[in-house]
Amino acid sequence: MSLPVPASAPAAMLAADRRQLLEQVSDGLDATSLTWLSGYFAGLAAARSLGPAAAAPSAISDRNEPTARATVLYASQTGNGRRIAEKLARNLEAAGIAVRALSAADYAVRELSQERVLYFIASTHGDGDAPDDARAFSDFLFSRRAGRLERLAYSVLALGDSSYPQFCAIGRKFDAQLATLGARRLAPVTDCDVDYEAIAARWMRAAEISAHSELHATPRLAVVTALRTPTLTATRETPFEAEVLTAQRITARGSDKLVTHLELAAPSQRLAYEPGDAVGIWQRNPPESVERILELTALTGSAAVSSPKNQEAHTRSLREWLSGEREITRLTKPFIEAQAARSGNAELQSLLTAEHSAQLRNVLKNWQLADLLKRYRAEWSAEDLVANLRPLTPRLYSIASSREAVGDELHLTVAAVDYQFDGEQRYGSASRYLTAIDQQRLADAEQVLTVRAYVESNARFRLPTDSHRGVIMVGPGTGVAPFRGFLQQRIATGASGKNWLIFGARHAHTDFLYQSEWLDARRRGQLQRLDVAFSRDQANKVYVQDRLREQGAELYRWLQDGAHLYVCGDAEQMAPDVHAALLDVIATHGGYQGDSSREAAEAYLNALAAERRYARDVY
Repeated sequence: MSLPVPASAPAAMLAADRRQLLEQVSDGLDATSLTWLSGYFAGLAAARSLGPAAAAPSAISDRNEPTARATVLYASQTGNGRRIAEKLARNLEAAGIAVRALSAADYAVRELSQERVLYFIASTHGDGDAPDDARAFSDFLFSRRAGRLERLAYSVLALGDSSYPQFCAIGRKFDAQLATLGARRLAPVTDCDVDYEAIAARWMRAAEISAHSELHATPRLAVVTALRTPTLTATRETPFEAEVLTAQRITARGSDKLVTHLELAAPSQRLAYEPGDAVGIWQRNPPESVERILELTALTGSAAVSSPKNQEAHTRSLREWLSGEREITRLTKPFIEAQAARSGNAELQSLLTAEHSAQLRNVLKNWQLADLLKRYRAEWSAEDLVANLRPLTPRLYSIASSREAVGDELHLTVAAVDYQFDGEQRYGSASRYLTAIDQQRLADAEQVLTVRAYVESNARFRLPTDSHRGVIMVGPGTGVAPFRGFLQQRIATGASGKNWLIFGARHAHTDFLYQSEWLDARRRGQLQRLDVAFSRDQANKVYVQDRLREQGAELYRWLQDGAHLYVCGDAEQMAPDVHAALLDVIATHGGYQGDSSREAAEAYLNALAAERRYARDVY
């Protein structure tokens, strides 16, 4: 698309090369962007008519002057918020606006009262909570210390997952609190589901326009040319086809859990990672689940269906949409609403009311699409079904290796989601896809199997830069995966700090993941402490939080000596229980007493988190 030229315009208004450049800049822009561009040229003309001094953008180039700078904050659990923030900052900078982008964990909250323009990308974690990197910011914002913010203009992009009841809750809370403190909304809070790209792109375009207006900036015209050497690094949008080198079950046959250890070929230029990072896997849905949905809807799998993908129309069979393009193992509230409207079922409609929020939470957590279709019958066309299902998204797994130890490989630890529901077998999407690779290898040892993968950086979950520091790693079940990478890294780099692992599972003889590796490291003096909690091996159940309390004096001593503390695993039960145990340990062994002991222990842990000495990777 090129800018239209009025018929009355002189033919020689622009030289041919300038006209071609203008057409390149305007090509593909929507109406909003073209409107902004016309305003840009009008403002530029006005500024130049006043002379060079008025046109000089010196006011926006001083990065040390907060009133002439936009700030982009992100509070992100998985990295989506960080990517959006960094892209927005690049766009603003390219347009000549001074900008800084940083994690909420690194933001000095005392600067909030001096901000002029703030863009906040906030991910909701758990039951409507702020992610770990925004805890200090959240505490400040909702405290009396925040003060009035009348000079601040802001916009919030809320990231969430509609398969959880508290969809985008923390972003909405931040938005409401900023307004309560007197800040001015540049736009209503924008909610994004896991398929956030299109909505986030529109929010960013609006943010760029408002930044120019609020900061009175004269933008620079940036012409972007193609890179001569395209990047090889895999991304969420351009994953790498990684060969599966090994897929091996690591729980014993008698275990009620199937856990598989996988090793992928990971050339450093394609899948660069550090211990603590995660790998994103683009999976395909279980074939059994796809066929059951076709049966329940009485639809034909070979039927051709056209639907948008990446903002372009695509046509493929219904079976292919359900297999590789749509979520079918996770329910969302919007789909339940659509099913309720189509079925007319009073019970399902009542489930969506406020008084049944607990039941809705249970359905979202435990039911799959097939369960809803089976219980509440409704008529669906193939086109409507595809349109109402959420796009399939990749699953993230903690990387269970260090490149220093394994070279051009990447290891991960996957627990299969496999259970009975209402008399039928149900499977997890990615876990079924990955653990099935083990069976495929048994069937054909010569077959080359690949998975589409990319690395999701996790800067919040890193080993201490000072290798003399001790590390305490709490990882029950597959939460132990990143700590395998941590220990490999510490051994390979000769770190002198002590290492302590606290692991938990149901049974020692079937579920002790990587047992031989931990015991070997213990014998060699590379793992100074190893505490385990096997909950079903005795009459009274014992969990990792019980071991923390038992070893409280030693744990507190390590923390006082500067150790870093890491927790990885289940966010719903384990993480809160471990956090409560840590508070008990600190209150008891830190000498805190009386009614304020809990608050003092919380302050201690918050201080550790602020120093990046208490880090959690929970999901």
